[in-house]
Amino acid sequence: MADYVLVHGAWGGNQSYELTKRDLEAAGHTVLNATLRGLGTRQAELHPGITLSDHIDDVCQQIAEAGFDRFILAGHSYGGMVVTGVAARLGDRIDAICYIDAFLPGDGESLWDITGGYEHGWYIDAQKFTPGLISPLSAPDDFQPVPQVVGYHPLLTLLEAVRYTGKEATIPRRAYIFATGYEQTPFPRFAERARAEGWDYHETDCDHFVMQNRPEKTAEVLLGLAE
Repeated sequence: MADYVLVHGAWGGNQSYELTKRDLEAAGHTVLNATLRGLGTRQAELHPGITLSDHIDDVCQQIAEAGFDRFILAGHSYGGMVVTGVAARLGDRIDAICYIDAFLPGDGESLWDITGGYEHGWYIDAQKFTPGLISPLSAPDDFQPVPQVVGYHPLLTLLEAVRYTGKEATIPRRAYIFATGYEQTPFPRFAERARAEGWDYHETDCDHFVMQNRPEKTAEVLLGLAE
């Protein structure tokens, strides 16, 4: 049996993985559905000083608390930035890594570098929002946080670059799931990179939230990484 670590994306929380967690546990595996400070059920911890390193620390700390030695790691969307940072620290303990419609940064790249800073409805409006935080919608007057589910996202997590250490290169197996039904997707270049590099590559016809809308496909891919 394998241990799995699941990392959610920006603005939301780990509830997006509930169906996938259920399916993995039903197959007999142990699952850590990680939480990132300031997001989801940890919204009360939100402040403008939270960095990408803080989110990487969160996942590494939860892995240590879970007592996992070796594990399979998965990240969705912004979570691709986080799991890349975790891989740079703990790659020699990771049996496989899966990017679920996620950003795949190069060494020294931030998410801001990747997106150009103002893309896919991501922007800063200091007059309407708390300084240092970012809103996900291009119509800010319509955005209403949902307690414990969806809220604001700390800007510094998007500005900090990922740094490779060489440990990330030791992971023996890699997979990418690309959502073909996401119309404003920024992810085709990462999907193409994964396919070109010979990763386990998968496509699914749904929107960005693959884990919620194609949980059976997500579980199938993740379970395959344990074989």
